Amino acid sequence: MRFVTFRGTGGAAVCGVLLRERIVDLSHRACAALLGETPPTLQALLDDDLDGWVRRLADARFDDDAIRALADVHLLAPLPRPGKIVGAAFNFTDALAERDMAAPKEPVTFVRSGRTVIGPGEPILVPPDVGNVGYEGELAAVIGRRALRVSRDDAMRFVAGYTVHNDVSGSDLVKQDGGNFVRGKNLPASAPLGPALISADELPDPYGVGIRLDIDGRLLQNGSTRTMLFDIADLIAYISHRMPLEPGDVIATGTPAGVAAMHTPPAWLTPGTTVTVELEGLGRLVNPIAAGVPFLER
Repeated sequence: MRFVTFRGTGGAAVCGVLLRERIVDLSHRACAALLGETPPTLQALLDDDLDGWVRRLADARFDDDAIRALADVHLLAPLPRPGKIVGAAFNFTDALAERDMAAPKEPVTFVRSGRTVIGPGEPILVPPDVGNVGYEGELAAVIGRRALRVSRDDAMRFVAGYTVHNDVSGSDLVKQDGGNFVRGKNLPASAPLGPALISADELPDPYGVGIRLDIDGRLLQNGSTRTMLFDIADLIAYISHRMPLEPGDVIATGTPAGVAAMHTPPAWLTPGTTVTVELEGLGRLVNPIAAGVPFLER
């Protein structure tokens, strides 16, 4: 099942079920009896067991009045404010080979604030004082229940679904900070997510997903999750032994070859262009690039 978040009739962010070019608006009064006390948001469905809601909604009959055309709604990120995004760096073998880097012996991770998230069509903001800012097309796994010190064998049971992610990075800041990711991975409006969350049952093999990224039609990344070094179960087990993962948290699984610095000339993000990330079976995430406000002078 595919879930989206959009602006409801009252302006609030609400959840819907995507049916090709139509959306079931779960905030509509016709869905009130079905949802009961659960608010019509994706975070609430995750908190209340998304797997159970997938089964319940699959058997539901929806009133025609609750169905809206996809073209008539403004999509937001499926999770506009996740608690956190935990990303994996240096996690694709083709990207490591491209940089002539040795594979890390364990996952290299960083934490990104949920407040950096933007949705489809929203501008990625490039601060004028940061320097080189790059893209990273990624598969993101969304956690469905609290995970703390879970084993690798059990880890995939904690995945509720998947979405498309562009892990925008202030590469110069990471270098200036000696490889520390905190500043470089937490620029404002730098974490596009969307357009939909795909429930885990619809992607039984997350390791056969093609990843493509282009800027204004120039293909820059064309890889696959097949070259992931540490798989999703590895990442969840590793991260959950270092911090709790909560429903709605996002695991950004890393990016294949073709990052900005590896192109000639380098393909850094520049205002006035548009970046598109497409993951096979998950959809296209399109964001314009715009100039942000100074980041370092605050």
